[in-house]
Amino acid sequence: MQTPLDIGADVSKDHVIVACAKQSFPTRKLLNQRAELSAWLKGLPAGSRIGMEATGCYHELLASLAQRLGLVVYVLNPKDVYHYAKATGQRGKTDRVDAALIARYVAKEHTELHAWFPPSPVQRQLQSLTRRRGKLTGARATLRSTLGALPALRGELRVMLEQFDAIITKLDAQARKLIQACPERGQAFERLDAIPAVGPTVGVGLLAALERWPLPRADAFVAFIGMDPRANDSGTKTGRRRLSKRGDPELRRLLYNAAMSGSRTRVWRPVYERARANGLTRVEALVVLARQIARTAWSIYTHKTDFDPARVHAA
Repeated sequence: MQTPLDIGADVSKDHVIVACAKQSFPTRKLLNQRAELSAWLKGLPAGSRIGMEATGCYHELLASLAQRLGLVVYVLNPKDVYHYAKATGQRGKTDRVDAALIARYVAKEHTELHAWFPPSPVQRQLQSLTRRRGKLTGARATLRSTLGALPALRGELRVMLEQFDAIITKLDAQARKLIQACPERGQAFERLDAIPAVGPTVGVGLLAALERWPLPRADAFVAFIGMDPRANDSGTKTGRRRLSKRGDPELRRLLYNAAMSGSRTRVWRPVYERARANGLTRVEALVVLARQIARTAWSIYTHKTDFDPARVHAA
């Protein structure tokens, strides 16, 4: 019986460089194509582990094929790999060096990593629609800010903004169609949409994340989206807490926007005002409120309950 291997893969659009934590395993350069990757993966021992950085979409083929063949797949945060390289004193950076570093990282740290599993087609589409909508919303705001002060271009600006709005409306319609196609998913969305200050846009983002990554606790969901405070203490020093920002930035943005809206509602205003009374700045208080909205969404989705304002005040 062959011993499982720890593999690192440096993935680009056209090629995949693979290396092993064991130096006896040769480093190879593969085409980032289904046939060649499948043939190579089938030659690996059962139970082997393979890690790769998240690269937008280029890593998805390798990750899906490896997971389908029963290998343990880790899709790593590039920032973690970067800091690991600094910590190990890596002097150079090439594709082969990066692949070997990832293999070393997987071999040393796999007990602390979470295995990757592929999203369903609907989960993939919902996540893609949410991110594309966020990009368009940001581009629209930039365009309006850049050209809004130029009276001579006011007409052209209005036409472009209307075109942006039309595309965003189509994306929202596609998301609603995907959600309504499954009664159970539609009911979950309605429960999330009923949370004050959440609404359809934030509801789609929350649904996509909660369905894709079922987490055991509300605080785990808060940490997953990067809204958990990171300690910075040493000895007698108590440093300033900052958000870890480890998760999806678009979901953080949506929740922060929901908190800004929620701080003016009867249900959520007491949470915001309590945080302000404790000496927090406006931004810090809004983050506290965004975390509370995220916890509420996790509870409603996980336990399939309806929003109850009395529970917010009790908490």
